[in-house]
Amino acid sequence: MRRVYMDHNATAPLRPEARDAMLAAMDIVGNPSSVHAEGRAAKALVERARGQVAALVGCAPGEVVFTGSATEAAALGLHAGPGIADGPVAFEAAGIEHDCVSLLCMETLRADENGRVSGFERPDTVALQAANSETGVIQDVPLGLGFSDIVQAAGKIPVDFAQSGTRMAILSAHKLGGPKGIGALIVRRGMDVSALVRGGGQEMGRRSGTENVTGIAGFGAAAEAAARDVAAGRWEEIEELRKILENTLAASANATIFVGKGANRLPNTSCFATPGWKGESQVIQMDLAGFAISAGSACSSGKVRASSVLRAMGYDEETASSAIRVSLGLDNTAEDVQRFAEVWLAKERKFRARAA
Repeated sequence: MRRVYMDHNATAPLRPEARDAMLAAMDIVGNPSSVHAEGRAAKALVERARGQVAALVGCAPGEVVFTGSATEAAALGLHAGPGIADGPVAFEAAGIEHDCVSLLCMETLRADENGRVSGFERPDTVALQAANSETGVIQDVPLGLGFSDIVQAAGKIPVDFAQSGTRMAILSAHKLGGPKGIGALIVRRGMDVSALVRGGGQEMGRRSGTENVTGIAGFGAAAEAAARDVAAGRWEEIEELRKILENTLAASANATIFVGKGANRLPNTSCFATPGWKGESQVIQMDLAGFAISAGSACSSGKVRASSVLRAMGYDEETASSAIRVSLGLDNTAEDVQRFAEVWLAKERKFRARAA
């Protein structure tokens, strides 16, 4: 049985360009902070990657701070809150944000039934994702936003940090075909961000510790390749596959709800719920059939809970517990989508028969 990977929003397969760059970096012996030739060679790899990541998201290389993950980048950018006249305050956010953002913000904002957030008066005090990992819903990011999670957007749709006026943003390498364990905080020039990890003053004094040269090199190579794919329109082809998938399922599964269908979404992401048919059960059944997908619900210490994203969008507990996510990648084909639809619909019919 040939397995089909459809969980690219969780992690994307390592790109060949990233693998080659990492293997080459492993042969560089120097510490990037050393002034000798070996150190300068390592430093050159880091700075090349910094430029590649900057080019992907439309910022200056000096605005890229490498971290161990997007989660660490969020902590670095959010821990002090936005500076206003009376001093730092907590960022505002809606319940659709990733936990690494929402746990550091005040949940004062609301999302509508399509997962869209609007109505904030002070964008500079708001944390707002560019696109949601579960639903794929793309936000209208206001000018001068305080903080943005662009993890899912970067490498799938055009991102222009400079033009947006956003003050800070976070990135993750493994979401766009780079290695796991490396991320970045984008900090607009002039912004004051205090280091959480103190020591030797690496990363412009914002994140101490010897740089992960191998991971950074892979990040840079993946970013450069991802930028080429966006420019070439390759994700538009994947969007067509997503439309075929949803139309095929909708034609037979009348009770199934396609989340965020009334909003602009990432080209690869489809989140749908069949009320009463638990998401984790669907994931297991499809895994046994050879398909890797995700549930809209999450597990914590063995206890299943409904998707907080769907709950924040107004869905009830049963529906939010019944959601699954299919996130396609550039390696998926029309045959993959057709096979998935056939298998899932067969299992959906069995579920309806049992529930009748």
